[in-house]
Amino acid sequence: MFSKFFIHRPVFASVISIIIVIAGIISMRVLPVEEYPQLTPPRIVVQAHYSGADAQTIADTVAAPLEEAINGVENMIYMQSTSSSSGELSLSVYFDVGTDPQEALVNVNNRIRIAQAGLPEEVKRIGVNAFEMNPNILEVVQFYDPSGAIDIVELNNYVNINVVDEIKRVPGVGNAVLIGNQNYSMRIWIKPDLLQEYKITIPEVIASIREQNSQYATGKIGEQPMTTENPYVYTVKPEGRLKSIKEFENIILRSNENGSTLKLKDVAEISLGSENYAFQSFMKEHSAAPVLIFAQSNANALEVATAVNERLQELSQFFPGELTYKIVYDTTTFVQITIKEVIKTFIEAMTLVFIVMYLFLGNIRATIIPMLAVPVSIIGSFAGLLIMGFSINMITLFAMILAIGIVVDDAIIVIENVERILEEEPNLSVIEATDKAMDEIIAPIISIVLVLSSVFIPVAFMEGFVGIIQKQFALTMVVAVAISGFCALTLTPALCALMLKKERGKQFWFVRKFNEFFNLSTRIYSAGVAKTLRHIIPSLIIVAIMIFAITSLFKIVPGGLVPNEDKGSLIVMNTLPSASSITRTIDHAHLLGSSAEQDKNIDLYALITGYDLISGSLRENASVMFMKLAHWDERKDPSQSSFALAGKYNQIFSQNRDGVSFVVNPPPITGLSVTGGFELYAQTTTGKSYAEIEKDIKKVVEMANQRGDLFLVRTSLDTNFPQYNLILDKDKIKAYGVSINELFATINSTIGNYYVNDFNMLGKTFKVNIRAKSNFRDSEAAFRNIFVKSHTTGDMIPVNSLAKLERSLGPDNVDRFNAYPAAKVMGEPAPGYTSGQAIKAISEVFKEVFPDNDYILGWSGTAYQEVHSAGTGMIAFIFGLIFVYLILAAQYERWLMPVAVLTAVPFSVFGALLTTWARGLNNDIYFQIGLLLLIGLGAKNAILIIEFAMDAHEKEGKSLFDASIQAAKLRFRPIVMTSLAFALGVLPMVFSTGAGAASRHSIGTGVVGGMIAASTIAIFFIPMFYYMIENFNIWLGKIFGRGEKQNRKVKNV
Repeated sequence: MFSKFFIHRPVFASVISIIIVIAGIISMRVLPVEEYPQLTPPRIVVQAHYSGADAQTIADTVAAPLEEAINGVENMIYMQSTSSSSGELSLSVYFDVGTDPQEALVNVNNRIRIAQAGLPEEVKRIGVNAFEMNPNILEVVQFYDPSGAIDIVELNNYVNINVVDEIKRVPGVGNAVLIGNQNYSMRIWIKPDLLQEYKITIPEVIASIREQNSQYATGKIGEQPMTTENPYVYTVKPEGRLKSIKEFENIILRSNENGSTLKLKDVAEISLGSENYAFQSFMKEHSAAPVLIFAQSNANALEVATAVNERLQELSQFFPGELTYKIVYDTTTFVQITIKEVIKTFIEAMTLVFIVMYLFLGNIRATIIPMLAVPVSIIGSFAGLLIMGFSINMITLFAMILAIGIVVDDAIIVIENVERILEEEPNLSVIEATDKAMDEIIAPIISIVLVLSSVFIPVAFMEGFVGIIQKQFALTMVVAVAISGFCALTLTPALCALMLKKERGKQFWFVRKFNEFFNLSTRIYSAGVAKTLRHIIPSLIIVAIMIFAITSLFKIVPGGLVPNEDKGSLIVMNTLPSASSITRTIDHAHLLGSSAEQDKNIDLYALITGYDLISGSLRENASVMFMKLAHWDERKDPSQSSFALAGKYNQIFSQNRDGVSFVVNPPPITGLSVTGGFELYAQTTTGKSYAEIEKDIKKVVEMANQRGDLFLVRTSLDTNFPQYNLILDKDKIKAYGVSINELFATINSTIGNYYVNDFNMLGKTFKVNIRAKSNFRDSEAAFRNIFVKSHTTGDMIPVNSLAKLERSLGPDNVDRFNAYPAAKVMGEPAPGYTSGQAIKAISEVFKEVFPDNDYILGWSGTAYQEVHSAGTGMIAFIFGLIFVYLILAAQYERWLMPVAVLTAVPFSVFGALLTTWARGLNNDIYFQIGLLLLIGLGAKNAILIIEFAMDAHEKEGKSLFDASIQAAKLRFRPIVMTSLAFALGVLPMVFSTGAGAASRHSIGTGVVGGMIAASTIAIFFIPMFYYMIENFNIWLGKIFGRGEKQNRKVKNV
């Protein structure tokens, strides 16, 4: 027999277990650590710039051609673009989870090349860029000077040149980005009145700059082939690009007949400024430079964050003046604290399991043996994670916590059986008793391991968002169970033979009292089993009522993707009235920040003005504030949770009439969405204008906010921004001999921010931008100061004589979704409701407002995953049942007997649903993972009873009735012991607090409830179902002359 080899070689068994532990420890040190596995869809961002163009123009002339070309690229799930009046286009293409981002980037770039021929010349000149947007945000760092001595432009560029590149080189960092686009720029501030006086146009100025600020190649003197021998070769080096303000000032625009020259400084002011002035960031009241740091997908986030922080400390020693930094957002803080909480839960679980086993086994020696299986199985599982390419994350750690109560099961079964035999047959030695015990239980142990493993087999083949979560949980659990099963056949019997004694010492009084109580419970249980066997019809009615309750509970327990977590931070989004200036936005943002200044629940806050987080674009009337909350240990009162604080500040900010502000929690899974709640795009294919779309969507928003299950429903579409329409008089333009291209180039480079070319400084390349001085573009009257040249007469013609401005309203940002015009709609579930209920509610609102389906709803972010993952949990559950059934059929060599085992599953499901509903939790991914686990755990209890009942009936010749009662009585103790050990091992998850508590509650509550039902209710009915099915099998044999063969060869595995 397999186990006998190890019973007589305990050192050999110990060595194998030690090797497993060492492999786990080595793997633990190299495995990446992260909050979640790679769940976010790969995202390729395409960016283009069309200086001076309005949002609608960019959408029509840049976004539409690019989307048409990219649409349908391999593995794409959806794409979304935002065009803004700042001249920016951001097009995000999302791909199936698991797609290689580099391959996706190559495919998108190939499609961009196809579309480039149809793009505006200005867009092609600047270029269309595509890059992978890494969702793994590690940290957000604000650099600032409390003294204010360092100018904001100088600050941004110092950080960009001296810090960002250093951070990028830290091992494990995927990217580091300074946001705000405030790089140095050589600013050419044109004076249009002087241009008119000297009769020179802006296009002529631009041409002169490009001509004299270019890099040229020359060649070499004396380079072969030569007709004569030349001992030296000389490289001729041209002056190249200009480098200083003075050199730009001396650019010659025109040489006059008298020998004088007109230089750039004669018609413009030149300064070293910023590329963008419509964006500012603040660390409280101090101007700041924000840097986003991303981790590589396979990196250990905790190690990378530590390395980044150490490098920042080193760099800070060389910072000029009082320049310093503050980490305002750190995802690893949540991960670190969550892991600490999980370890704490792990220790609590181990302690509770130890207490349970000691109560049942009654002596320390017997208790230590199964406890040794825990570190071997759990630590050894890390080696499995490394082999499978997994990481240490919330999912795999949850699996290990739940595995604590499972991995001791097999060891408990072994010890309990050895001790029972020692008590019943005192003439046997410990080694002989261990041999006999293993002969009896090797088949149940193998069955339990196979069942607990097989229930997760279908999950291993699932793909997508839910598939990754379930796969990582399932395979981690399979590895732990497999190792525990191996230990139960090798290490545990060896330790039993080595450590157990025939003579029991005197037990503590409370252990004796517990055993007396348990013996009474066993007699009551046996009597209860006998009653169910004698009253089958009433028992079946009870089961039918329970199944009806299960279907009802499935309907009333709300659905969801993952529970919302207190992530230790809040996001405040602010929008001022249309066309508000950046100065007004800054003042308003500081006003909001001051309201959080004295709150002890808020550690610090950071402001970013001129940036719209919702659309991801630059908008002068928008800002965002990040609040970093106090540590979870300092916020234990429910009123101090991030959700309560969000409600508090929403109430405070709602009283501010200067703008619209709302506070939201970060999404539960970083990278899936910008904020928590749902996101959707209402698409139209009917050619409606954005003004018509906004009118329609406002009806939806108004109705949605009147519902009790939705909160903060809003749209980013606003077509009421004051604008001017430029109306050309084409007859006059032709009559005066003016080029329309030159006309628009002149207007763009006067009131826009026209990119000319580049210059080099500090080892970097920066842009040269041309624009009129502020007093020439501060009102519509500025058009009187803009002149173009007539190619017919050479006269300077004022632009206001060739075109006029008409006031109008229009969108500042334009969204498109899957190549159609769309309006973005966002919202939150109201307190007490789930994301699944919110998604259903907003869908109902759209159906009510637009019964003819005028709009197609395109879900994005977390909502997309939730909508498209619907039903996958049930599919996994059904296939889990099927695999367990097939494994048991193969194990028993019977088709009907596995049904008796699986009858335990509905009881587990009932208990899980009842406790989840009673606690107000959701039917989310964690709950569904727990249901899968409960299939195996419920079946395990049934296997322990049915295996012994079959032996009693087939080998000992007992009647089915007596065999059923005897098996139930014999296995009641190990069933309760293993079930109680598991339930108490999971109990710390149910009542945990702090970071990540919501996820632990979700998975722990259902599992504990299901296990309680399986070990207190199902065990009364399992013998009855065995009795019924075996009788049915005998009846079949009598009717048809055959029945299922009584094949028990599996015992000799």
